[in-house]
This record gives sequence, structure tokens and C-alpha cells, in this order.
Amino acid sequence: MADPTYGITHRRVLSIALPIVISNATVPILGAVDTGVIGQLGGAAPIGAVGIGAIILGALYWIFGFLRMGTVGLTSQALGGGDAQEVRALFFRSAGIGVLAGLGFIAFQIPIFAAAFWIAPASEEVEGLARAYMSIRVWSAPAAIAIYGLSGWLIAQERTRAVLMIQLFMNVTNIILDFWFVLGLGFGVEGVAVATLIAEWGGLVLGLYLCRQVFRGLALSFWQQIVNRLRVIYMMQVNGDILIRSVLLQAGFVSFLFFGAELGDVTLAANQVLLQFVYLASYAMDGFVFAAESLVGQAMGAKAVAQLRRGASVTAVWAFGSAIVMAAGFWIVGPFVIDVMAKDPAVQQAARLYLPHMALAPLLGALAWMLDGVFIGATRTKDMRNMMILSFLGYCGLVPLLLPSFGNHGLWMAMNGFFILRGVSLALRYPALERVAAAP
Repeated sequence: MADPTYGITHRRVLSIALPIVISNATVPILGAVDTGVIGQLGGAAPIGAVGIGAIILGALYWIFGFLRMGTVGLTSQALGGGDAQEVRALFFRSAGIGVLAGLGFIAFQIPIFAAAFWIAPASEEVEGLARAYMSIRVWSAPAAIAIYGLSGWLIAQERTRAVLMIQLFMNVTNIILDFWFVLGLGFGVEGVAVATLIAEWGGLVLGLYLCRQVFRGLALSFWQQIVNRLRVIYMMQVNGDILIRSVLLQAGFVSFLFFGAELGDVTLAANQVLLQFVYLASYAMDGFVFAAESLVGQAMGAKAVAQLRRGASVTAVWAFGSAIVMAAGFWIVGPFVIDVMAKDPAVQQAARLYLPHMALAPLLGALAWMLDGVFIGATRTKDMRNMMILSFLGYCGLVPLLLPSFGNHGLWMAMNGFFILRGVSLALRYPALERVAAAP
């Protein structure tokens, strides 16, 4: 385990951040391969089935994304406070929650899938193939969700290379099996599902191997600490706050697309293209956000205010530097990338028109993204929840104010205003965070 007393340097931040950046960069590649392989079968239905099936399961699993964030904050604080037993217990708690949640998805898959297709209906052929895909892949839900908790536990200890190893193993395994099962054995949509099933369970097995030190010298009495009522309740409170925050954030992006849809198909398509740039920026900054979570959490556990401030400031330097580079890059190469992503001239023209708003997004959102990491590490999740509620309400007020007068320009101004409100509101709560760290 990392020693929280050694210096917080730029090199240390990069050692945490870069494996996460590389790991995130591999995620879109897997989606492209899945689509490309299934596309070799001919016809649109198999492609649509894999796409909608993956989106539904991804959205369901994403509900438990809070498990990673909450585990980082709690584990890093226990590490900083020198509580090795609690660090160990958090591994079993987070992994256990993930497994139980996955078993819940398996047990209730029929009503869950029915509700999903009621919300997002598809043609009879696509729905039939998607159900076949999902009914296979859902059996890896315990592994997929447990990996959230396992990854958070590793990130807290600055073991992001292990997280990268797990992600690369799953992606490479998935890609190899995609080609074998679909193109070699002719399994079709079911082959893609089985490939993902094996990859996710394999990823969990690899993760458990990389965390094997927690299993050494286990005693039956240790179970009492794992299920300690007060600690479990606190963990659920932290995770509940993060869940509310995450749901409201997602609601902001979804409503943005819905409002854009009311302005016509071309505007909707243009916004969807430009949002991919925003997602790319968030993926790129995730590494520095995760570094902030780990370093701030350790400092919080050690009650070291100077170290906390140093962790927040050094990670912020890299995050804002990345934001400047990305904003400039989007401005310069954005038109070319838009033309590659969208072939419809009307969509290309509309996306170019609104590109300046999107280019500003990394700069305006960097403060919010970074402070999210700081507050997660400090487990000041009530502040995160409350500031997100206020920011979301502000966004809901900006949309009817700006949309009627400025159209889609106004919608983008409201979204960027949402980013600003999140960053400023969290910044106003930062002094309280330091006061808690300084308290005896």
C-alpha cells in the first residue's frame, strides 16, 4: 500500500492519472469492434440489437457507478488514517455489494428487460435479438458491478496500473472472442454476448488475483468488521449521496438532448455529435480527477490540511492544462472531426455553427470535474449532492430563459452555465472541507 506521507509531486500525480487516461481511451475501441464484427453478418437488426442491448445493460450497471467513487473516498481516508483493517474490510464490502447487486439483476431480469423495452421500444426483430443478447450477458452482472468497487479500492491506493491491466485484459479478451465466436463459429449476436460474459468474469478473476493480499490470514472474527453496522450505514449514506448527484448530472445531459430534439432532427444530430467531444474531455480528465480522489482522501484521513491543499492544487494544474489543450484542439480540428462523424451536410453545418460553445465546455467544466474528485476523496458527499441540486435547478431556470430567445445557442449556454454553477458552488464549499480536515 502507498505511504500517504511522501511528497505530492507532479510525477506522482501523473503515475496515478496516465494509466486511467489510457484505460479510458480503450473503451470506445471495444464498442467499435463489437459493432464492426456484428456488422459483418449483414443487415441492420443485429447491429441495432447489440447496440440497444449494450446501452440498456450499461445504463443499469451505471447506477452502481457510485460504488467506485464511494470506495475511493472511504478507502483512501482509511489508508491515510493508518487503519489497515478498515482498508481490508472495504474491499470485501464494496465487492460484496457489487456481487449482490448483480445477483439482483439476474433474479429480476425479466421485469427489468420488459420495463427497458417499454421505455425504449424497438422493432420485433431487433427486440428479439437484443433480448437474446441481454439474457446471456446479464449473467456477468455480479462481475461487472463488483469491478466498480474493486477498481475504486485500487485507485485509492494509487494502483491505477492494476486498473489498466484489468481493463486491457477485458477488452483484448472480448475482441479476440468476438472474432472467434462471431466470424469463426458463426454464433451471431449470442457470440458477442458470450464474449463479453467471459471477459467480465475474467476481469474479476484477474482483479481478485491482483488484490490477493487481502485474503491472507483471514479470520472468522474479521467478518464482524466487514458487516459493522455503523460503517455499513455510513458507506450507504456516502454512496446514496453520490447516486443522487450522478442521476441529476445524467438528467442534465439527457434533458439537453431532449430539448435539442424539439428544435429538429438536424439540431439533435449536431448536438449528439458535439456531446461526444464533451465526453472525450471528461474521459481525458478522469485520470486527474481519480488522482485527486486518492490524494485528497489520504490527506483527509491523515488530517493533513497542507497535504490536502497540495493534492488538490497539483491535480488541478494538470486538469486545467489538459482542458486548455483540449479546448484549443477542438477549436482547430473540430470541423474536420465533425465531417468524419457526420456525412449529412446539414448536420455538418449545424455542428460547426455550435462548435464554439462546445470548445468552451472543457474550460468551463474543469473546475467542477476537479472539485468532484476533491469532494469524493474527502467523502463530503452531502455537499456534492446539495450543490448538484442547486446547480441543476439553476440549469432548469436557464433553459426557459435562454432557449426561446437564442435557440440552440441558448441551450448550449445553459449547459455551459450548468458547468459553471457546479464548479462555483463546490468552490464556495471548499473552505468548509479544509476546516473539517483541520479539526482534531
